[in-house]
Amino acid sequence: MEHVDHILIVDDDREIRELVGNYMKKNGVRTTIVADGRQMRSFLEANTVDLVVLDIMMPGDDGLVLCRELRSSKHRATPIVMLTARNDETDRIIGLEMGADDYVTKPFAARELLARINAVLRRTRMLPPNLVVTESGRLLGFGRWQLDTSARHLLDKDGTLVALSGAEYRLLRVFLDHPQRVLSRDQLLNLTKGREADLFDRSIDLLVSRLRQRLLDDAREPAYIKTVRSEGYVFSLPVEVLGAPA
Repeated sequence: MEHVDHILIVDDDREIRELVGNYMKKNGVRTTIVADGRQMRSFLEANTVDLVVLDIMMPGDDGLVLCRELRSSKHRATPIVMLTARNDETDRIIGLEMGADDYVTKPFAARELLARINAVLRRTRMLPPNLVVTESGRLLGFGRWQLDTSARHLLDKDGTLVALSGAEYRLLRVFLDHPQRVLSRDQLLNLTKGREADLFDRSIDLLVSRLRQRLLDDAREPAYIKTVRSEGYVFSLPVEVLGAPA
């Protein structure tokens, strides 16, 4: 039997729920619609879905709280698309850092939302299972380094701080979330760039080179990021979650 995607929409706006729900059903997408976090939790206790759409601005627990909650639950690998107000750039950034896969700004057309949902599902299914992102607000240890995921900077064993660009941080975070696992260039592009990824883009090689320099990793004999010929890259060291940054 052919699989029919099941989408969970969480939004307190009844008009949006009805608009999106009707459009999804007309396009053959199985859809469950709830109004808040309480209803979302109740539904997910007994059900699984292929993707969750979360409105950020809701009374009670907002979409950012619910996104973080999902990423630390048994549904942590479920893709998430956020609905945001057009001028809430900070919320969009926070949502992506918490593990959201994409966002759609309000007002939006239901067709655009469905296109985003389909794009996220395609990207997710390109990746091996269990490629998920750890929570923000953690200290991750590896080799002589620690990564502060709140401040988004590196600390060496002597406590010296090394600032990272946004692209360097995202790439390192992907490696630390999936240590000792070979990731292809296309997978790294999808995980770091999301919807802006160009599958023919080879800028990932340059970014790996820059990240090796940050880690003082010798490209000829790397200890951290190793090249796997014809396959991609692997972060070769184990990673330890040390807890919350001080």
